[in-house]
This record gives sequence, C-alpha cells and structure tokens, in this order.
Amino acid sequence: MSEKKELLTTNRKALTINLDGTRYGTIAEIGAGQEVSRIFFQVGGASGAIAKTMSAYDMTFSDAIYGKAPRYVSRERLETMLNHEYHLLKERLSEKRGDRTKFFVFADTVAAKTFKGTTDGHGWLGIRFQHNPLEEPSDIIIHVRMWDKENILQQQAIGIVGVNLIYSAFNYTTDPQQLIQSLVDGIGSDRVEVDMVKVRGPVFEHIDNRLLALRLVQYGLTNAVMFGANGEVLQPSEALYHKAVLVERGSFRPVTHVNVDMLNCATAQFMQEPTVKGKDMMVLMEITMNNLLASGDLDADDFLARVDMLGHIGFTTLISNYSEFYRLVSYFRRYTKEMIGVAMGINTLLEIFNEKYYEDLEGGILESMGRMFRHAVKLYIYPMRQDAYDRYLTQGQPASTPHNGAHAFSSGVMITARNLQVTDRLRNLYAHLLENHNLDCIVGSNPDYLNIFSRDVLLRIKAGDDSWERLVPAKVAEIIKQRHLLGYGAKSAAPVEPAPSAATPVG
Repeated sequence: MSEKKELLTTNRKALTINLDGTRYGTIAEIGAGQEVSRIFFQVGGASGAIAKTMSAYDMTFSDAIYGKAPRYVSRERLETMLNHEYHLLKERLSEKRGDRTKFFVFADTVAAKTFKGTTDGHGWLGIRFQHNPLEEPSDIIIHVRMWDKENILQQQAIGIVGVNLIYSAFNYTTDPQQLIQSLVDGIGSDRVEVDMVKVRGPVFEHIDNRLLALRLVQYGLTNAVMFGANGEVLQPSEALYHKAVLVERGSFRPVTHVNVDMLNCATAQFMQEPTVKGKDMMVLMEITMNNLLASGDLDADDFLARVDMLGHIGFTTLISNYSEFYRLVSYFRRYTKEMIGVAMGINTLLEIFNEKYYEDLEGGILESMGRMFRHAVKLYIYPMRQDAYDRYLTQGQPASTPHNGAHAFSSGVMITARNLQVTDRLRNLYAHLLENHNLDCIVGSNPDYLNIFSRDVLLRIKAGDDSWERLVPAKVAEIIKQRHLLGYGAKSAAPVEPAPSAATPVG
C-alpha cells in the first residue's frame, strides 16, 4: 500500500514516465512558467521521454509559431499548439522510431494571477497521445481555475496538474473515474478547480464526455458543468461571459409541459427587463447533484436520459452542487455582471423562505437574501392551484392528481407570488422583496398544465399508461419512446397509484 502512495506523488509519476522507454514527446507551455517540463527534468531521466520543450512568452514569437490568435489563453490556442507540435513530432521522428514509440504532445496556455492581482488564474491544458505505436492519437483537454493567492503557487499548481494529466493519459484511459479523480492528486480541489474535461480519439470511443463532466461535480473538482443542446460539454466562463442568465431548476424526470411553459413565460418577461433588452442571453435548465443522487448511487443512464430530453427540445443544461439559490447566483456572478433571473414554482419559493436551510450562515436567512439579491437578481414565480397549495402546507409537497384535460379547480383560486403567505416573522422581508421587484409573478401560464407533476408522469410511463404522452412535449415523448427512457416499455404488473411529486418545483 505504501508503494502505491509513493507512485502517485508528482515526482514518482514524472519519473515513471521518464523511465518507461516507450513514450516520447514534446512539452509546450505558454505562460505561468515552465513548471510541467521542469518537474520532468528535475526528477531525472528526462532524455528517455522528452524530445523537446518550448515556450513562447512573447506574443510575436507565439504568433510566428502557432499563427495569430484572438485570445492566447483559449481552447483554440491550445488546439493549435497540439496540432502544430504533434505534426512536427511525427514529421521528424516517425521514420526513425515510429514503429516502436508511442508519441505524445502535452501543451498548456495559462494566465496565472497577475502582478497587480486583478485577475484570477486560469488555463487550458491538453495532451495528444498514441495508445500504441503507429495508432491514430487520442486527446484529453481540460480547463482549470487556480485559487492560490500568489503567482508562484499558481505556477506550481499547474505543474502538478500537468504531470497528473500526462500520467492519467498513459495509465487510466480504461478507468474514467480514476482518470478524473487523479487530476488533482497531490494538490486538492481547494487550490485548483477543473471545470471542463473533454476526450476524443480511438482510446475513448466508448466514453461519453457528459459522464466525465458529471464526475467532475460528483468528485468535487468543480461545482457546476454545462451541456449544450447538442450534448457538447461547454466551458462555463465562455458560455456565460457577459450574458444575462435565466435559469429554471427541476428534476426533469421527465420534462413536462409545466417545465417548458414556466421557462418560456419567464423568458418572455425576462427579455422585457430594461437591463436585459438587447443583451446576449443564456437560458438554462438546472439539475442539482442532490437530485441526481436522490436514490443513492448515481444512475448514469438516468442522468443521460434527462440531459438528452432537455437537449432534444433545445435547452442548455447545467448540473450543479448548489443546493442554495444564493450560491447558484454567486456562481453566475463569476462570469457576468448582467441581470440574473430564476424561474421557480410556489413550493420552491416557500423552501427558499425556510430558515432551516441557513443555519450555517451567521446572518441566517437575511444573509442569504442579501447575497442572492445583491446585484440585479429577480425570481419569476409560477402559479400553483389552491388545492395543490393546501396539500403542500399539510403534507410538505403537492400531490399529483389524475389529469383529464380539464382545468376546473376546487376553489378557483390561484396562489401567486402576490398572495402567497409566509410565516409571520418573515412577512416584512417578503413584502420588501415584492416591493423592490425582486419577486415577480409569471404571467400567461397555461392553466391546463397546472395539474401536471413529473412524479405522476414518471409513474404512468412505468405503468404503461399511455396518458403520459399528453403531459409532455411531443419531442420529449418521441425520444422517450424511441430510446425506451425512464422505464418506458417495462410495464408494471399492477396499477401504480399517483404519488407525491418531488420537492423541486413541478418537476
């Protein structure tokens, strides 16, 4: 056991690669020192693995080697470096040793904390490598953010992560979970955040990049990851940079008419906000890790089904570790100063005003509200039927009811952000938020959708009750049936009674 721990130190990883004798390649680094190559030279035996190291700090030299770039710390620049250096490596060494050597190129382009300390450090790191001689190469690309306060510490952190990445590429391609966890060996996620990972090539042909990204959140390497409607893993700082953001949280198991109606109505109102008009926007559906882990272990198929359903109807998906909304808002504030909107149901709004969630804050619920609404944030609240609201108050969550296409409610009363009652001690706080337009009623919602709950729809799918198809968008029904998602096609032996919906807003 002690030998295994020794092997996993940064120096042992580098020395193991140097002495391997079958791998040979280039290390090219821009910015933040030459820390990765330094470690390989420092441990000895580098001549057995390193054909060339290089740096191009000056932009003119960098442009002369790799071509002009709009941004020097970017994925595009990293890809150019990998392409250029790998081409040179193969061109100059293939004939001499290509049949017995597994070539690789490691590259990084990094901006460490500046001398004036005005920007956070971040960077792109990647490796292109052959799994076997003469084979087409595979790639691993990651984006990191560095939290050390001093420039020299950030440089050292990049050196450790770079060695970890190279070692993982050579040793953990058949174990994606180990590959992800090993990226912060010897440094920890408190110093470095890995907020994006992408793999490609023959050695990874059976790996889904979305699952790899999800593992980043699960293992604490980052707190949120994003996926485009096409399933592409997005880098948050690129996707959210200087954009107004609107987000809806839910379980989306499955995506129902309610989920889409809520976000569409909120989007229409959000776009009319004076500070949003004419601005670039990002609209997101968010699922928390707590929701994905609600049944215990992470179900990869269930996760992919939810992301696929959302993507199939054109939505970008965010997976986060932020149970509290004020933490989610703080996350968005890393990347944008524009307005942030959050669409939610009445039950979720009531949960926000539940003081038990803020016992760890010195200022309690007042501190959480201060953090959440500090800069241009508004909650858009979807209405709830009176009968569902009454059940929520007595049972803790609104029970679903049989859906017959009608929308006649028992009392004819709708609960909105305007007539919602909170506890006596919080009424003044609630009134303050209403008066200052931090809360707004969603208008134009479809009353036919207000008795749809995801939990009920899921039970109908599993029970083989075809009525579920009327409760979800046509494209969602299509993908569920085509791919047999969420238990479709596996009919229960006995009828299933509708159960209470999840505590997340209407699905």
